[in-house]
Amino acid sequence: MSLIVQFTPFSSTVHPSFWHALTQFKLDVLKLDAPSVPIRASYSAGKTVVDRETGKEVGLGCHLLLGEDAFDLDAKPAKHAVSIRGTLINFNTIEEFKSSDKTALFNTVTDKLWSTVSSGSISSSPDTQLNTFLLITFADLKKYKYYYWFAFPAFMASPLWEISEAGWGMAEDVLGGEGLEGVWEGLTALETEGGAEGAWLVKKGKNGCEVGRVDQWEEFFKDVPEQNQVVAFLDPSATHNPGWPLRNLLSHLRALHPSRPSAFNILCWRDSERPLAGKRWASRYGRISLPGAAGQAQGKRPAAVGWERNVQGKLGPKLADLAPMMDPTRLANQAVDLNLKLMRWRILPDLDLDRISSTRCLLLGAGTLGCYVARTLMGWGVRTITLVDSGRVSFSNPVRQPLFDFEDCLDGGKPKAACAAEHLRKIFPGVNARGVEMTIPMPGHPIPPSEVGKVKQTVKDLEELYDTHDAVFLLMDSRESRWLPTVLGTTKNKYVLNAALGFDTYLVMRHGAREGPAPPPEAGDHPQHARLGCYYCNDIVAPSDSLTDRTLDQMCTVTRPGLAPIAASTAVELLVSMVQHPLGIHAPPSAGKDDDDRHSVLGAVPHQLRGYLARFNSIPITGAAYERCTGCSDIAVKEYEKEGFNMVQRACDETGYLEQLTGLKDLYDESDAVMEAVEWDGDDAEGDF
Repeated sequence: MSLIVQFTPFSSTVHPSFWHALTQFKLDVLKLDAPSVPIRASYSAGKTVVDRETGKEVGLGCHLLLGEDAFDLDAKPAKHAVSIRGTLINFNTIEEFKSSDKTALFNTVTDKLWSTVSSGSISSSPDTQLNTFLLITFADLKKYKYYYWFAFPAFMASPLWEISEAGWGMAEDVLGGEGLEGVWEGLTALETEGGAEGAWLVKKGKNGCEVGRVDQWEEFFKDVPEQNQVVAFLDPSATHNPGWPLRNLLSHLRALHPSRPSAFNILCWRDSERPLAGKRWASRYGRISLPGAAGQAQGKRPAAVGWERNVQGKLGPKLADLAPMMDPTRLANQAVDLNLKLMRWRILPDLDLDRISSTRCLLLGAGTLGCYVARTLMGWGVRTITLVDSGRVSFSNPVRQPLFDFEDCLDGGKPKAACAAEHLRKIFPGVNARGVEMTIPMPGHPIPPSEVGKVKQTVKDLEELYDTHDAVFLLMDSRESRWLPTVLGTTKNKYVLNAALGFDTYLVMRHGAREGPAPPPEAGDHPQHARLGCYYCNDIVAPSDSLTDRTLDQMCTVTRPGLAPIAASTAVELLVSMVQHPLGIHAPPSAGKDDDDRHSVLGAVPHQLRGYLARFNSIPITGAAYERCTGCSDIAVKEYEKEGFNMVQRACDETGYLEQLTGLKDLYDESDAVMEAVEWDGDDAEGDF
């Protein structure tokens, strides 16, 4: 029983570079004209890939490729590919594109093609090819959108072609491996001579297979039995059915031999390279015929089809939107997060990238730690970064602080915060980076009467920065400069990350949160934990002036060069782990590998990490909040909420104020009383050792 032959239609593949070429052609050549423009495209043998899960071969379609060289009519196609000429019509408005008489345009191209198909010969000449295409377009150059519709004219046989009961089998089973090897060698030679152009003849003999030109039919097949006569074509299809070019080849053969019975042995050539050892040739073979047809009337053009369907499977145009690719900022916006998106494929499918990118980060300090923290935040996709600093870039900075260069040090140096933000925007224009020049008031550093108004405004501005950000990094040089930011972070219940450096040691910690609302239902059951402490919870003395009367090595943070990047990256990773935890800022401290119920999707969420570069290790530590802490205790926080700037001013101006406020003074008095009550042994006088 014979079956109707099905053909796989062409599917257009347009490289973005073609639209760039069309844009220039429109601007420089076409302007307001809309003539028919000759262009070229190409196709090659159909390809398949092996599905990793099923092990089955999957066809990659039947593609006609249009690239940036489409307007270069003399360009040569890739090896074992076929170049065909087509017609481009670019309309000036979308209305002209939609209302154009597509039937008339199609018939014009098809009539010209029929004159070639019905002629006695074909060759590599563009005027004597069996396939062509029509492309109508409208280019919206303001929005970089391109509307387009392809037509691949192909003639229909009446009655329809049928294939023998054997169907489309593997060519190797009929012609043998040696026969196909002969076809490969003959085709290579024919291509070198310029005589293949997508179709050729094959005859089977005792010595294998030989190859010849289609227009040499009579001479080539002289005295060759019909069963040994084969018509071959380069088949772009990768499905069970042959590709579109066979339709016009068959029409040409019928026109070439009108009195001959319409039956042919067809070789669908799908081998772009010799198969590897142990692999079979990909080409297919079948015998097709027209039932009861001895030929067709000469001169009469058969019906033709060929308009391409769109992505919805309907006859209609397609749209190529190049705006995301042609806008470098938007392109960068998509590309910078590639690493993060790849994480979610298999490693961390539950990673919430939107939660990270929407976290607004405030960096107090734009020095070595600040620069590295900012870069790592960008690597995690954070889009809002504000840096605060009062200093200027000095010549010692660029080698240690990666957001500065030599030019930033000239003429007294640029303001650090603004300069760092500018470099962040140069690295990635899509980041919302801002620099703020600000001197934060510090305990032990009295405020001159003339500066009270200015400092009061500074405190107000700092509060506003806290209100507009979600996470705060304390990255300053001195101990006392972290006091007010600690009080504000606890007052406003923000994520607060603290990083501090020694010579070869570092501290990274998150400050504990104030008592907050009940955890959300999706947080599940998590063990309760004591409120976590802040940077000052282990101290029994209030922060005071540590900057006066210092030598050069005391004025500069002297550390091993690799320490700051380690500490900065650790601080950012700690923030991201907290953000990914269901409880967020209230995440319980976790450090070991076994307490998974406390982990986020990224793993542990420790309270503190103390790193020792000399030993190349770090130790997680958990510390509870101290009720008399000068930075986060309820006493200090409530006093700030009540008094505001007045509390800050007293902390700066009055020695012992914070100790008196929080009860540390009582602790000192109690300690002194205990010491006075001790009965010392008089025999232990100095010198009796």
